[in-house]
Amino acid sequence: MPRCRSVLCRRVLCLVALLLGLGVNGRDQPVNEGSVGSRNDDAQPQPPTTSYSVAGPNALARSLLVERQERLQKNCDTLPRQRDQLVTSKIFHHLIVDELHKLLYCYVPKVACTNWKRVLMIASGKWQGKDPMEIPANQAHSPGIFRRLSKYTMEEIEEKLLTYNRLIVVRHPFERLLSAYRNKFEAKYNSSMYFQSRFGKRIVKKFRSNATREALERGDDVTFSEFVDFVTTEDAENGTLNEHWRPITELCHPCLVNYDLISKYESLVEDATEVLERMGAPWVRFPSGPQSSEPTSKRLGSYYSTLTFKQLQKLAKLYRLDFKVFDYSLEEVLGFSLA
Repeated sequence: MPRCRSVLCRRVLCLVALLLGLGVNGRDQPVNEGSVGSRNDDAQPQPPTTSYSVAGPNALARSLLVERQERLQKNCDTLPRQRDQLVTSKIFHHLIVDELHKLLYCYVPKVACTNWKRVLMIASGKWQGKDPMEIPANQAHSPGIFRRLSKYTMEEIEEKLLTYNRLIVVRHPFERLLSAYRNKFEAKYNSSMYFQSRFGKRIVKKFRSNATREALERGDDVTFSEFVDFVTTEDAENGTLNEHWRPITELCHPCLVNYDLISKYESLVEDATEVLERMGAPWVRFPSGPQSSEPTSKRLGSYYSTLTFKQLQKLAKLYRLDFKVFDYSLEEVLGFSLA
């Protein structure tokens, strides 16, 4: 059989396979039900739908999910194996568990994790209502809303990794980093004030020459260049491991978990529609993004053009595995390679 080299060819073959009933993990079959507790006694979760068909209007999104899973496995195979790596439950801290729908979801800050948590709250009956945007963001992130995979025994973790669907939503590393900067250091939200107080003042003190007393006291005017210096400085005290800009590969361990549902931020709603159908919760609607503000993807050039070549090199090194594993490139943002 001739090898299929082009992206279009691979997608066509994936689509054909899906239509023949060869979906990921052979899931063209009844969805098993689990059980989950509810924080709202009045909210009753709707049970998963009893069947899932691979042939349907969202077939293209399905073929892309298949292709991404194959690409993830291939990319992970090219990385050196860490034979002495100790696997403990702690590394699964960012994976939340939906037992009702047999789903593991690794949430990544600045990649629609608030909306995904809202959607899962509705699907699992933790919120009475059908509009995800009615759920306050701070409630979606409240401790105890979801059980983390790290809270299970290693035996239970292994069983769930083998039998549950595993969802991750990824984004271009440079776009995600800029989104974190704009949200936490430029905006005037309450959460922004926390980051400006905790990190901003330290950034100004360390990376700005002749800083004014007001800037040192407030930390609310950090430039993007100063923020990049902070993130890329190898100093354990500077908070470079904060989850809002920590590499996705360090949060979600994709080569260990082997995600079978890999959504991308650039096709967020289409992917979510397919994932919700796969879960057995097609009645839940994933919210579209806000239309009032200019998207970060349209501002990349104006921010990254302020950085030096050395700063860009440091960022590329920091997010090297994210670029490699999830098939992103520097050219998408910079228009050239740093090689």
